[in-house]
Amino acid sequence: MSEKLKLGFVGLGIMGAPMASHLIKAGHEVYVATRSKVAPEIAASSAIVCANPQEVAKQADIIFLMLPDTPDVERVLLGEHGVAAGLTKGKTVVDMSSISPIATKEFAKKINALGCDYLDAPVSGGQVGAQNATLSIMVGGDEAVFNKVKPVFELMGKNINLVGGNGDGQTAKVANQIIVALNIEAVAEALLFAAKAGADPAKVRQALMGGFASSKILEVHGERMVKRTFDPGFRIELHQKDLNLALESARSLGVSLPNTATAQALFSSCVAHGGKAWDHSAMVKALEGMANFEIGQKAD
Repeated sequence: MSEKLKLGFVGLGIMGAPMASHLIKAGHEVYVATRSKVAPEIAASSAIVCANPQEVAKQADIIFLMLPDTPDVERVLLGEHGVAAGLTKGKTVVDMSSISPIATKEFAKKINALGCDYLDAPVSGGQVGAQNATLSIMVGGDEAVFNKVKPVFELMGKNINLVGGNGDGQTAKVANQIIVALNIEAVAEALLFAAKAGADPAKVRQALMGGFASSKILEVHGERMVKRTFDPGFRIELHQKDLNLALESARSLGVSLPNTATAQALFSSCVAHGGKAWDHSAMVKALEGMANFEIGQKAD
């Protein structure tokens, strides 16, 4: 193991818990805080559980955040007993949440004003990527700070890229979520079409995996659609949040994202049917509702 670092991790949910575990297993001194119950594997580890984010920031030199949305990051960073209250000059804050690029730039300015560094480093790869340390990490911030933190990123991910300045990591993540949503829609439409036409959707999926239509979405989420396994994964409500960021930003830029809007409408249909906590591959259920036909059902 390289140099032992004092690291902090705030937010131990579906993604954060396995990500923090990799830092602990690497032998670093890790301080954690979360609003939810501490995962058993972390509670049983060498991690030091702190009362709040302020205490984490006091103890750690690099503090990682993995939180659901922009208001959560603002609260944890700047609220009562927040990270900012525990910072001293020279420390680094790394936000790995997926939030607003515009808000990210403001958060970075406030942390920089305290004499500390800031990186936005949202991830892609979902729960499986977090567990397997194979996440793609899109980073915005200063290159020297990125190089300092990169060895820690390498404990959590494989495809790690400095995209640009603060906020650019978040912009890349929004672009990623547009592509993912539209790919889910494409796979869902294709498998629904095949099933309604009387073909076996599992066999159609397998055939498509060898051609130009092959994708990670077809591989992983296509299988979820066929097998009806919609436990998250990545919750629809979180993907909706990301698409809201895309659509809001597009409006401010004067850009039309028509298919992104369609994907958001399909997610909204799922939410209306009680599906906000379904895996985002369950977008197929909205299309099945319109077709009055479910993948796996026998065609007439």
